[in-house]
Amino acid sequence: VFPFYYLYLKHHKKGYIRMSHLFKAKMVLGFILMLLCFSNLFFTLWEINQGTLRAPAFFISPAVLGITMVISTCCLHFIILVKSHLSPILLLISVGAKDPVDSKAGVGFLEDPFHHIASYTYSTLVLVELVISFFTDQPPFFSKIVSDSFNPHQLGKFYIDSKSLYACVLAALCVLCRLLWKGYQQPLEAEDLWSLMKENSSEEIVSQLEREWKMYCGRARQEADLTEARETQVLLEPEDCQSKSLLKVLWSMFGTYFLFGTLSLVICDVFLFSVPKVFSLFLEFMKDQESPNWKGYFYAGLMFFLACLQTLFEQWYMYTCLVIGVRLKTAVTGLVYRKILVMSNAARKATTVGEIVNLVSVDVQKLMDLIIYFNGIWLAPIRIIICFVFLWQLLGPSALTAVAVFFLLLPLNFAITKKRSQFQEEQMQHKDDRAKLTNAIFSDIKVIKLYAWEKAFMEKVLGIRKQELQALKRSQLLFAVSLSSFYSSTFLIALVMFAVYTLVDETHVLDAQKAFVSLTLINILNTAHSFLPFSINALVQAKVSLNRLAAFLSLEERDMSQGLVSFLCNHSISAALIAVTSGATVLCFGRINLSVLEGNLLAVVGQVGAGKSSLLATLLGELQKLEGHVSVKGTVAYVPQQAWIQNASVEDNILFGKEMDDSWYNRVIHACALHPDLETFPAGSRSEIGEKGINISGGQKQRVGLARAVYQKAAIYLLDDPLSAVDAQVGQHIFEQVIGPNGLLKEKTRILVTHTISILPYVDNIVVLVDGEISEMGCYQELLQKNGVFADFLYSYSSAQEEEAYDLPGNPHIVGYSVVFLYSDRSLKASTERSSYRAIRQDRAPTAASKDVGRLIEGEKTQHGRVNTSIYLDYLKAMGSPVCLYIILLFTCQQTASFCRGYWLSKWADDPVNNGTQKHTELRVGVFGVLGVIQAIGKFGSTAAVLLGGTIASRKLFRQLLENIARSPMMFFEQTSIGNLLNRFSKEMDAIDSVIPDKLKSLLGFLFNLLEIYIVIVLATPIAVVAIVPLTVLYAAFQNFYVATSCQLRRLEAASRSPIYSHISETFQGSGVIRAYKAQQRFISQNDFRVDENQRMCFPGVVADRWLAANLEFLGNSIVLFAALFAVINKKQLTPGIAAFSISYALQITGILNWMVRSWTEIENNVVSVERVKEYSTTPKEAPWTQEAKSQSQAWPTEGRIEFRNYSLQYRPNLELALKNITITIRGQEKIGIAGRTGAGKSTLAVGLLRLVEAAEGEISIDGINIAHIGLHDLRTKITIIPQDPILFSGSLRMNLDPLNTYCDADIWTALELTQLKNFVLNLPDQLNYECSEQGENLSIGQKQLLCLARALLRKTKILVLDEATASVDVEMDLHIQSMIRTQFKECTVLTIAHRVNTILDCNRILVLENGQIAEFDTPEKLMAQKGLFYRLVEESGLV
Repeated sequence: VFPFYYLYLKHHKKGYIRMSHLFKAKMVLGFILMLLCFSNLFFTLWEINQGTLRAPAFFISPAVLGITMVISTCCLHFIILVKSHLSPILLLISVGAKDPVDSKAGVGFLEDPFHHIASYTYSTLVLVELVISFFTDQPPFFSKIVSDSFNPHQLGKFYIDSKSLYACVLAALCVLCRLLWKGYQQPLEAEDLWSLMKENSSEEIVSQLEREWKMYCGRARQEADLTEARETQVLLEPEDCQSKSLLKVLWSMFGTYFLFGTLSLVICDVFLFSVPKVFSLFLEFMKDQESPNWKGYFYAGLMFFLACLQTLFEQWYMYTCLVIGVRLKTAVTGLVYRKILVMSNAARKATTVGEIVNLVSVDVQKLMDLIIYFNGIWLAPIRIIICFVFLWQLLGPSALTAVAVFFLLLPLNFAITKKRSQFQEEQMQHKDDRAKLTNAIFSDIKVIKLYAWEKAFMEKVLGIRKQELQALKRSQLLFAVSLSSFYSSTFLIALVMFAVYTLVDETHVLDAQKAFVSLTLINILNTAHSFLPFSINALVQAKVSLNRLAAFLSLEERDMSQGLVSFLCNHSISAALIAVTSGATVLCFGRINLSVLEGNLLAVVGQVGAGKSSLLATLLGELQKLEGHVSVKGTVAYVPQQAWIQNASVEDNILFGKEMDDSWYNRVIHACALHPDLETFPAGSRSEIGEKGINISGGQKQRVGLARAVYQKAAIYLLDDPLSAVDAQVGQHIFEQVIGPNGLLKEKTRILVTHTISILPYVDNIVVLVDGEISEMGCYQELLQKNGVFADFLYSYSSAQEEEAYDLPGNPHIVGYSVVFLYSDRSLKASTERSSYRAIRQDRAPTAASKDVGRLIEGEKTQHGRVNTSIYLDYLKAMGSPVCLYIILLFTCQQTASFCRGYWLSKWADDPVNNGTQKHTELRVGVFGVLGVIQAIGKFGSTAAVLLGGTIASRKLFRQLLENIARSPMMFFEQTSIGNLLNRFSKEMDAIDSVIPDKLKSLLGFLFNLLEIYIVIVLATPIAVVAIVPLTVLYAAFQNFYVATSCQLRRLEAASRSPIYSHISETFQGSGVIRAYKAQQRFISQNDFRVDENQRMCFPGVVADRWLAANLEFLGNSIVLFAALFAVINKKQLTPGIAAFSISYALQITGILNWMVRSWTEIENNVVSVERVKEYSTTPKEAPWTQEAKSQSQAWPTEGRIEFRNYSLQYRPNLELALKNITITIRGQEKIGIAGRTGAGKSTLAVGLLRLVEAAEGEISIDGINIAHIGLHDLRTKITIIPQDPILFSGSLRMNLDPLNTYCDADIWTALELTQLKNFVLNLPDQLNYECSEQGENLSIGQKQLLCLARALLRKTKILVLDEATASVDVEMDLHIQSMIRTQFKECTVLTIAHRVNTILDCNRILVLENGQIAEFDTPEKLMAQKGLFYRLVEESGLV
C-alpha cells in the first residue's frame, strides 16, 4: 500500500508544514515507537546470540512493526501537506498494536521482564497516539485549504485518502449531531448547512464528465464517418450504442467508488450468514439441558457482535451509494444543461422544456435508484446459492425441493418484470407529453385566459394524465402480484421442504433447530429473492432513462465552424453562395451572396416568410449551412424579433454580465427611451421583470432587449425588426438615437430587418428578399431607379409609406414627447416632458427596502417543523375512507395468519418423539399450508389496496392542483416562476404517484411485522418487557429527533430545486441570444451554482439518513441480545420450539426496524410533496368561470354596446390606479381606435374589459349587463382579442386554430384564405395537421400573427379587440388585414389599440388616453380640428 499512498500524497502537496506542538508530539511519539520496536528486535537477536532459543515471530514481528513506524512517521509529513485533518497513522499503528502483547501473553513477568515492559509501553504509546490523532493539525503555510466546518462527506474520501475511519466517523457524528439538535430545536435555514466540498461541486464533476463524453462522441463520429452519416435521433427512440457510450463514461467516473462500496456489501454478507450458524449453536445449547449457561451468554453476545458488524458495513455501503447518486445527479444535470447551449435549430424543435425537466428530475432519479439496487442482480443469486447449501446441511436432499419451488417462481416474476417495464415506458411517454403541455400552458397562460381556454387545455392535460395513470395502475397491480409471490415464497419453500422431509421418511424429525434455523435461512433467501425483482425493475427503468438521456445528449449540435468568426478589427460580414435549412427538409433560402462593410447600415426587407429572420439566424450559425461559407468578423450583438427577457432586474437584463459604466448606461437608457419607464418602476432599474417579461409590455421588452445589445459595445449588430413593437414617436426616437446615421451605433456595422418603409432612405444599403433569395440589393435611390421589385412595392403602397413617415433628420425639429410605460402590463402615472436622467437608477445601494420594492417573483416558500397532521389527513381523504379501512383489515388478517403459522410451527417442533418418529405430521403440514395460503391472499390484497389507493389519491390531488392553478388570477402567474409550477407537476407529482404509496405499503407491512415480533417475544419471555419498552421509547425518541430535521432538509432541497428548472426553461428559450453574446460560460456558471446549492441541501440528508439507520439497527440488535439473554435465563421454563420461535423472530427485528423507520421518514419527507401541492389551494382565485343562475343566452351580446361608468382599475393594492374614472359609451358595431403614449393605459383598457384584473371602482356594461355579474368564461367567449405577442402551442395547426374543436375544416380553410395563409398551409407537409414546435418556432413572427388573426375570424364574436395585432407584418400585409377587418367584422364592435396612428384614422371615433384618464374622445376629424393630444400624436408621426 505504501508506494501507492506515497505517490498519491506526493501529487497533492499544498504548502509547507507548520511545526505546531501537536505535530511535534506526533513526531516524537513516532520516533519513540520506532526505537521501541527496533530495541525489541535487537534485544531478541542478542538473546539468540547468547544461546536462548526464540521462535521466528520474536524477531520478525518487531522488525515489521519498526518498518511500519518508519513509514508512518514519514507519511505524517505528506499527510499534513495534503489535508490538515486526521492522520492515517492510526490504521498503520493499530494493526500491529496487539502483537507484542500477545507474544508474551503466556509467559510470566519474572521470566521475561524486558518484553513485558516493552509490550505495555508500546500499547500505552499507541493509545496516546490514537487520542491525539483525533485533533486537527493547523493547515500548511501557503496552502489553499479553505477554513470551514468539518464536512461529514469527507468520509466519502476514505477509500481514496485512507484517512482514519474511526476518527472520521466520530468527527462526522459530532458535526451531524449538532445539526440534528439545532434542527430539533428550531427550523433549519440554508446557512446552517455545511459548504459543499470541491470534489462534489459541479465545476469538478461536470467538467470531467463532459470531457469523457466528448471523447466518446468524437470516437463515435469518426466511426460514423467511415460508414455513413448518422441522422438526428428522436428523443424517445435512442440507439443502444449511445446509451452504452454514456454508461461507459459514467462508469469511468464513478466505477471505482462503487466497487469500494460493493466490497463493504460483500463483507456485510459474510456476517449475515454467520448469524444463522451461531443461532444453530444457540439452539443446540437450549436443547441440551446439561450445557453450562456461559455458552448461552457467549452465543447471545456473539450474535449481537456479528449483527453490529453487519450493520456497520451495510450502512457504509448505503452511504457510499447515496453519495455516488448525488454526484451522478450533479454530473448529468450539468451535462444536460450544457447540451441545451449547443443544440442545433433542428434538435431544439425535436424536444421541449418539459421533456428536459423530466430528464433532470425523473430520469436522473431512476439512475440514482439503480446504484443502490444494482448489486442485488449478481449478489442475490450468490446469497440464494449459499442458503441452499446451508439448507442441504440441515435437511439433506429435501432442500432440493426448495430449489425447485424457487425456480418455478422465477419465470413468473421475470415475466411480470418485463411487462412492467413496458408499462414504465408507456408511463414515461405520457409523462413527457403532459410535461410539454403543462409547460406550454403556464408559459402562455395569458392567451389561454383571454380566450377562455382553461377548461379545454385542462381536459387535454387530464386526458394525458388518465392514460399515464392507467399505465401506472396496471404496473402497480403487477407489482402487487410480484410482491405477494415473493413473500409467499418463504411459506411455499418451507411448506414443501418440511413436508417432503417429514413425510418421505418417518424417522425424519422436525425439531426446533431444523425448523427455525431453516426458517431463518429461508428469510435470508426470501430477502435476496425479493431484492432481485427490485434490482431488475430498477435496472429496466434505469435502462429506459439512460436511453432517453443518451438520445438527448446525442441530438444534433450546432456546427461551431459555420457560425461566428470573431476578430477585433475589420468588422464586416460576408456570405457567399449559401443554402440553408432550418432542419429536416425545409429549405429557408439559397444562392445568397452578401457582403456588408464596416460601419454600414444594411436594411433587409421582404414579405412575411421571405427569410429575413433566417438570414440573421444563418449569420449567427443557428441554421444548418448546406454549402458556401459565412464569415462574421467582430463581436456580435443580437436583438431577436420576439424579445427574450430574463427573470432578473432591468439593470441585470441590460448589463447582461458586463461591468457597470454609469455614463454609458445612462446614454443607453436615454437612447432606448427607457428613462421614463425606470422612473415609474417601483425600484427603478432594480425592479424585477417577471419570467418571459410577463409584467411589462411588448414595447418595453423590445427596448430592454435593444438596450442590452447597445450596452455591449459590439462591433456588429443584428437587429430583427426592433421597431415593430413600439409606436411611431418612440420608433422615431430609437432610430435617431440608436440605429440611424447619428445614433449611438453610427460607427457600427448594422443589419436591420424591418417593415418600416419610411426609414429606408436613411440606410446605406437595402436587400430585398423574395422567397428566400436576394431579389435586389443596393441603396435606396439605386433600387428606385431600377424600377424593379422594390420600386413596384414602394409605388404600389406610396400612400402607406406617407402615412408611416417619421420626422427624421432633415426636419429641423423633433417634437418633444412625454411617455408613460407599462409595469405589470399596466399604466402608471409619470410626469410629462422629462428632460433629465435623474433617478434613473434609484437607490443603487442594495438596501433591503429597495430590494423588497422591486421584487416581483416570490421565492419558494418553505414550511417549518414537522409536517402538519392535516396534510396526512388530506392524503388519506384523497385515498378514500373505505379504501383505508380495507387496507387496515387486510394487513391485520395477513399478519394474524403469519403469527398463527409461526406458532403452529413451534408446536410442531416441540411434538414429542416416540420410537424416532413424530405423530400427526399430516395434520401439521395441512394446517401450516392453509395458514400460509391465507397469509398470501391477505398480502396480495393489502399491497394492491395500498398501491391502487395511492393511484386514486394521486389522481385527485393532481386534478385539485391543476384546477387551483388554472383558477388563479394573472397576478399569481406574474409572481410565481414557471420553475415552481413545473416542480409541482414533475418531481412532486412523481413522489405522490410512486414514492408515497410504495413507502406506505412498506411502512404498514413492517409496522404489523414489528407488532407481531413484540407479541412473540413477550409471550415467550414476559420478562423481555423490561428491555423492550425502554428500547421502544428510545427508538421513538431517535425517530422524533431525526424527523424534524429531515423534513426541513427535504423542504430546503425542494425549494432549491425550482430555480434549476426555471433556469433551464429560460436558457432553452433564449439559447440563441446567449450564444450570440457568447455568454455560455456565464450561464453555465449560474446553473452550476444553482445545482451546487441544491446538492448542498441534499448531502446533510444523506448523512442524517445513515445516522438514523445505524442507530435503529443497533437498537434492533439489542432486542436480539435481550431476547437471547432472557431465553438463557428462563432455559428450564422454555421449550426449544418457543425459544427458537422468539429468537428467530427477534433476528428479523433489525431489518424491520431499519426499513420501517426508513419508510416512515421517506413518507414524512415525501408527504412534503402533498403539502407543496396543497399549498396552491389557499392562494387567491379569480371570479367563477360560469354562473348558472345568471348565465346569458347564446345570442348575447346582440349589439356589442359597451359602457364604462366611472371605471377605475388597480393592478395591486399597493400601486396607483392604472385607469381613472373612465366614463364612455361605445355604440354597437362602432369602430373605435384607442391612442395614446406608450403606457397611457391602452392595453389596460382591454385588460379591464376581459376582467384579467377586476375593477377598483365603477363598472363596465355590455348590452346593458354589468360584466362583473357574468362568469369569466361567459364573458371572454363573447369577446375576441388578438394580443400583441402571437402565441402558438406545440401541436397541430388545426389545434392552434380551434383548440375546442368546434369548427369544421371548411371554416378553417376559409379563415386561412382570408388571411392569405391558405397557399402556405397547402404547401406544408400534413397541411392542417402540420406540427408546430414549442412557441411556434418553426414559423415566422408574421405567420404566427396571421394565424392568430385566422383564429379570431373563426370565433366571429360581436366584440373584437386588436392589441397591436399588425405590429409584426409588412405594410402590404397590414393594409390587407385592415381591409379584411373592415369587411369581415363590419357588424362587430371593434376596438383597435395601435402604435401606428395611421391604422386607426378610418375609425368612427378615437379614444385618446393619457396617464390612465380620458384626454379626448371624438371622431378623427374633430380631434384633428381641436389640435389637442391626438393632433400632436399625428403630427409626431409625420402625417400632418
